[in-house]
Amino acid sequence: MPVVLSALMLVNAGCHRSAPGVDPDERRTANAEQGGASLLLGAGDLGSDWRADDARTGPAPWPWEQDSCPNYRSSDYPAKSHRRAAVQRYYRPSDGSSPAHHVVETYEPGWAERNVEDVRQVLLRCASYLVKGSQVSFDVVDPHYLEGVGMLIRGRIEHADIPTTVTYFVVLKRGETVSTISLPDSGSQAAVDSIAAKAVARLG
Repeated sequence: MPVVLSALMLVNAGCHRSAPGVDPDERRTANAEQGGASLLLGAGDLGSDWRADDARTGPAPWPWEQDSCPNYRSSDYPAKSHRRAAVQRYYRPSDGSSPAHHVVETYEPGWAERNVEDVRQVLLRCASYLVKGSQVSFDVVDPHYLEGVGMLIRGRIEHADIPTTVTYFVVLKRGETVSTISLPDSGSQAAVDSIAAKAVARLG
């Protein structure tokens, strides 16, 4: 199940923790992950009624895997193999409704920009497709979101028998760091903008 779809369909990703006594390369990766965790949003950044799970370090999946899309081939998107580290966190509202998700990825020099281009290509090739009887679609609401810092994307899952699910995705890039946030539709563009601005501030 692609991570993007899991944000829409509420499927949780796995967790990996680094063990002590690893070799120097692994220690550098662990240190990068710990530093990346400070770039994740806190529950309070989403609102007073949100609670955050612990940050998950380790091999977090690339947020834009779309294995269910007929036009998607993983090998067409090379940037994800040049990640140095990735951390993620889930956020759950007190009313039990749809969770939010945040991934922060650190790339080798020059590959963060290529990653953003890979995301754009996924959005073109997998703009709309059927999976398990539901129509999945994505549209770019603002390709130069927050004065060019990132992109704002709207994802939908439509099925004849259930209400349409809408999730907003905010993709931000600063240097070699890419921050991707998925937020359930609250009906307020101002709320999405506020959370995105806080994520930008964390990137520095």
